[in-house]
Amino acid sequence: MKPQTLTQSMSWLHTWSGLVFGWLLFAIFLTGTLAVFDKEIDTWMRPEVPAHQVSQVEAAQRALAYLEAHHAGASAWNIGLPTERSPGLSVSAGEQRRGGGVQLDPRSGERLDVRETAGGGFFFRFHFTLDLPRDIGIWVVGLAAMVMLVLLISGIIIHKKIFKEFFTFRPAKGQRSWLDAHNAAGVLVLPFHLMIAYTGLVIFYLIYMPAAVDAMFDGNREAAFGRGGHGGGEQHQRQGGRGDQVAVASAELTDLAPVLAEATRVLGPISGLSIQNPGRANARIEARPVLGNRIELTKGMSMQFDGVTGRVLRMPNEGRPAQLTQKVMAGLHFAQFGGYPMRWLYFICGLVSSGMIATGLVLFTVKRRRRPDAEGATAAWLYRVAEPVNVAVVAGLTLACVGMFWANRLLPVDLAQRGGWEVRVFFAIWALSLGHACLRPTLAAWREQLGLAALLCLALPLASFLTLEEPWAEPGRCLLELTALACGLLLVWTIRKVRPRGEEAATGRPSRKLAEVN
Repeated sequence: MKPQTLTQSMSWLHTWSGLVFGWLLFAIFLTGTLAVFDKEIDTWMRPEVPAHQVSQVEAAQRALAYLEAHHAGASAWNIGLPTERSPGLSVSAGEQRRGGGVQLDPRSGERLDVRETAGGGFFFRFHFTLDLPRDIGIWVVGLAAMVMLVLLISGIIIHKKIFKEFFTFRPAKGQRSWLDAHNAAGVLVLPFHLMIAYTGLVIFYLIYMPAAVDAMFDGNREAAFGRGGHGGGEQHQRQGGRGDQVAVASAELTDLAPVLAEATRVLGPISGLSIQNPGRANARIEARPVLGNRIELTKGMSMQFDGVTGRVLRMPNEGRPAQLTQKVMAGLHFAQFGGYPMRWLYFICGLVSSGMIATGLVLFTVKRRRRPDAEGATAAWLYRVAEPVNVAVVAGLTLACVGMFWANRLLPVDLAQRGGWEVRVFFAIWALSLGHACLRPTLAAWREQLGLAALLCLALPLASFLTLEEPWAEPGRCLLELTALACGLLLVWTIRKVRPRGEEAATGRPSRKLAEVN
C-alpha cells in the first residue's frame, strides 16, 4: 500500500476531528459569542430595572440608606453599583458578595420587583461547562479547545496556498462557493481562533495541569497566587471582627464619596463595595473594580479602606510575572478590555467562527452524500446520522437561543423558579429540533428551523412591545433587539442560499431528487 503523504494524513485528521468535535465547538462558539454581551442580555432580560443616569456616589448613598433601614445588625453589607454595562443597583447582607440580593431603584432607593431570569450568565456558563457539572464541563470544553488547536494546525498544513485561498471566492458555484467561504473565513479569523483556543486552555491550567503547583506549594493554590498571607490574615481579621462585635464600640461609617474617588483613581471604574462590620469601629470597606479596565483580568482584585476614617489599608496585590501573564491571557479571552469597539470585534469574529464551523460540518455530509456506500456500511450509517445532527446542532441551537429570549418575555413574571424554566425551554426547543430533523427531509429541516429562528429574531421587538409598558426606554435593550433584527436578516439570506437542486430546473438544469446545499 502506498504510504499517505503528510498532507493526506492531516486532511484525514482535519476532516474527522472536525466532524466529531465540530458539533461541540459550534455550541461553544455560538454561546461564547452571545456571552460577549452577557451584561447587556441581563439588562434586556430584567426590563423592570430602570435606566436612570445616576452617579455611583448617589447610588451608593441610596444603597446605604436601604441597608441601614433593613439590615442594621448584619455583619456585612454588599453593594453592586450601576456601571456603563449594567444600570442596576443591588444590595445584600451577609457574606454573599456578588449575585442575588435585592434590586433597588438607583434614583429613589426603593425596592424593585424584578423578574427572576437565567440571564446572560446562562450563555456564559454554557460556553465553558456545557451546563454539565462544572469540573466535568471544563474538562470536556478543554478537550474541545485542544482539538481546535489540532484542527487549526492541520488546516494550515492542508492549505499550503493559504493567502491565495483567502482572496479566492467563486460565487454561484454551489459547493465550491461554500468551500471557498469556509476557507476564507478560516484564514480571516485564524489569529482569533489561535488566540481564543490557547487562552481558553490557559484560564483553567490549574485544573488541567495541577502537578507543578501542588508540588511547589503543597497543594495550596492560594499561596501559588500570592494570596496565602493576605487571605489568612484577612480571614483571621474577619473572624476576630465577628467574635469581637459585642466588645467593639459603635462608630459612624465614613463618607463613601472620598472612598469611591480614591478607589476609582487607583482601580478605574468600580463595580461594587463590601462593608465588613458596618456601624462599628472596626469597619472595613473593600472596593472592587469593573472587569475591563485593562487587558489583565482584574477578577479578585480589590482595595481595602478603614470604614471609619477612610484611610487606605491595603492596595491591590502586585501579581508575580507568571500570574500576571496568566491574567493577561484570561483578559484576552474574556474581552474585558477596549470597551464596546473591542466587544463588537469579538462578537463579529465569533459569528464568523460559528459560520466557518457550520459550513465545515455541512460540507462534510454534502460531499459524502453523493457516494454513501463508498466507505462501507458503517460509514454510510454515520453519514446518515450526521445529517440530522448537523441540523439540530447548527439550526436547532440557534433556534433554542432565540427561543430563550422569547421565554423571558412570555413566561409569567411571578412563576416560581422562573430562571430554571427559561433554561428548560432552551433545552426543550433544542431536543425538539433534533426530533424534527430526524423526521423531515434534510433540506426541508434546514429551511424550516432556520426560517423559524429568523422569524423569532425579526419579531423579537414585537415580544417586548406586547409584554412591556415601556419596551424601549433603555437604549441597551433597544440595541439588543436591533442586533436580533440583523441576525434575522442574516438567517433569511442563508435560507435563500439553501435550496434544492430542483429549484434550478427553472435555469434549464435537470432536476434531481437529491437535495444539495447550493
